[in-house]
Amino acid sequence: MTEIIFLVEEDPEGGYVAQAMSESIVTQGETMKELREMVRDAVQCHFDEADRPKLIRLHIVKDEVLAS
Repeated sequence: MTEIIFLVEEDPEGGYVAQAMSESIVTQGETMKELREMVRDAVQCHFDEADRPKLIRLHIVKDEVLAS
């Protein structure tokens, strides 16, 4: 595996949640900086060094509600 993709959403209770799209990995952080650190740590813990993806992609989703 050369790349792993995480879907990132704002947590209704504050902060951010990241969930891997192809693996059973979920993590969270209060800020985007903290989330990035938590994602890197989660990937390192989940994979052996030889199998670890070289790239981590964060797909950030933001919902906006507009009044009509």
